[in-house]
Amino acid sequence: MHSVGLVLHPQRDSAEAVEAVLSWAKDRDISVYGNASELTRLNCAAMPLSEEELGRRVDLLVSLGGDGTMLRAMRLADRQRAPVLGVNLGKLGFLAEVDVPDLSTALTAIDAKAFTIEPRLAIDAWFGDRQVTAFNDVAVVRVPGNPSAVVSVNVSEQPFVSYAADAVIVATPTGSTAYSFSAGGPIVQPAVEALLVTPAAPHSAYNRGFVLSVTETVELAMLPTSGRLAVEVDGLVEGYTEPGDTVTMRARPQAAKVVRLGRTTFYQRARRKLRLTDSAEIPAAFVDGNGGSAADGSADGMFQLANPLTHRDGEGPADLRPPG
Repeated sequence: MHSVGLVLHPQRDSAEAVEAVLSWAKDRDISVYGNASELTRLNCAAMPLSEEELGRRVDLLVSLGGDGTMLRAMRLADRQRAPVLGVNLGKLGFLAEVDVPDLSTALTAIDAKAFTIEPRLAIDAWFGDRQVTAFNDVAVVRVPGNPSAVVSVNVSEQPFVSYAADAVIVATPTGSTAYSFSAGGPIVQPAVEALLVTPAAPHSAYNRGFVLSVTETVELAMLPTSGRLAVEVDGLVEGYTEPGDTVTMRARPQAAKVVRLGRTTFYQRARRKLRLTDSAEIPAAFVDGNGGSAADGSADGMFQLANPLTHRDGEGPADLRPPG
């Protein structure tokens, strides 16, 4: 490894993590780069680059923050060779792999190629004259004060189902534990190549989502009775639609690469960070927090049910906003 790029949370104090990267890199004659606009608030030796150059020039991108920062780093790594290491800065980041105290050890392992790559699927979407890319989800969301999202979902140019809902979400497996999950969608292992369509608060007897192959195109067509809708891309509003407009989406597998060091599995992270609980009919003595038997000597007990965290930087359940 010859170069490392830093992607910083816009507000959290990342000085300790940045210093850990710089100190590790100095001992190995490895160059450290960062976004020019982000480095202005830190007095550090990282060399400034534009975002486009950062994704293109480095061997590894290090995301310092939460899941929102990680998603931004994945967009920088999109179509580039550099994998992304997620470093959690004090919150329950779902996508992060390590905490700050373990950062130097993680970088040493990556430099020794003692890691695996977890490819992440992206969604490319087109609406109006815009093209956008999401790693979590693309959603059409009711604007406050406007009628519901009345949307026909067409698969490979064939009408499939229509929803009247607060929102219709098209998610990647990465995004299955974010907005789609809070709307009742399933948890999907990130290596699965599929798209999920999930309605949020549908106003009809049919309230189920469905799963699409990555070879299929999905189109959201706003029907005449639909209100004005916000188009959210990874939680950020990128534009609006009116009745008669369409949003066309296609999956793009292996768009970005995430570093995994083998310390935990996806299912362990999902159970812990989504605070999944077991059936009330199963005695707590039978199941511990890792899904094993209490007879194994594990005494963590069951997790209590709680609201899931979204893949956005913030305080957690407070970020789960009902659309509208």
